[in-house]
Amino acid sequence: MQNNAPLISLEFFPPRNQEAEQTFRQTLQRLTAINPGFCSVTFGAGGTTREKTFETVLEIQRTTGIEAAPHLSCVGSTRDSIREILYAYRDHGIRRIVALRGDLPSGMLSIGEFSHANELVRFIREETGDHFHIEVAAYPEMHPQASNLETDLKNFKRKVEAGADSAITQYFYNPDAYFRFVDDCESLGVEIPVVPGIMPLTNYAQISRFSELCGADIPRWIRKRLEQYGDDRASIRAFGIEVVSDLCRVLLDGGAPGLHFYTLNGAEATLGICKQLLPD
Repeated sequence: MQNNAPLISLEFFPPRNQEAEQTFRQTLQRLTAINPGFCSVTFGAGGTTREKTFETVLEIQRTTGIEAAPHLSCVGSTRDSIREILYAYRDHGIRRIVALRGDLPSGMLSIGEFSHANELVRFIREETGDHFHIEVAAYPEMHPQASNLETDLKNFKRKVEAGADSAITQYFYNPDAYFRFVDDCESLGVEIPVVPGIMPLTNYAQISRFSELCGADIPRWIRKRLEQYGDDRASIRAFGIEVVSDLCRVLLDGGAPGLHFYTLNGAEATLGICKQLLPD
C-alpha cells in the first residue's frame, strides 16, 4: 500500500455465468488501483463452487500478481477431498487460505469428517506445515449459532491454538463491538491480528437479509435513514460511503491492523470508501 495507508484486502465470489465473469473482471481491474494486500474468494456451501473458486483464485493471481486466498469450508468434506485441494493450491503457488466451518447445504444430511473450523485448521497444519498463512473467521457480535459470548470466544481461541495466523471478522457497524472483542481475546491470551470485515452499504434490503442470517446488527439510526431513502439509490450510496468511511476511520485510529472489504463483486462502493481513507 501507499506510505501510511491501511492494509486493504478484498473478498470476491466466483462468477456463475459468462455475464458475471465479465463483471467480475471489470471489478477486479478497477479495484487493483487500491493495491490490495490480497484477494479472497468464497467457497460455496458444501463445496458447491469448488472448481469455480479454484479457477477464480488462479485467475486473480495470474492476471494481477496480487496474492489470492481461497476460502476452504470443511462442512460436507472428507479428509481426502480437503487434502487433494490443499495440494492443488500448494502446487499452484497459493500461500494463503481462509479456513471456515461453512454451512451445510440444503438436502445434505452429513456434516462430513470435520465438525468445526479448528479441526480444519489443525488438519491443514498437519498436512502442509507452515506453507499456508491461515485466516479464520471472527464474530465481534457473536456467531449466530453460539450459545453465548464466552463459548464463542473459546471457540475462536481453539482455532488460534490449532494454528491460525490471523482472523477476518464478520461485518459490523458498531466499532465498540470490535474493540471489545479484541480486548476479550487479549484477556484470553489470543493476540493474532484481527482484521475488521467491512460491508459497504449499497442496498438496504440485501444488507438487512444478510444481517438476519449472520447475526450482524444494523444500528437503528442507520436502518431508519436507509428506510427513509427508499429506492433513491444515489442517496443510499452517498450515505453508505459516508457512514462506512467514518467506521473505517474509527477502526484504524483505534489500532485495527487493516480492513477487509466484502465487495459483492462490485467496485463503486469500495472505491468510494477507499478514496475517503487513502492519502492522495
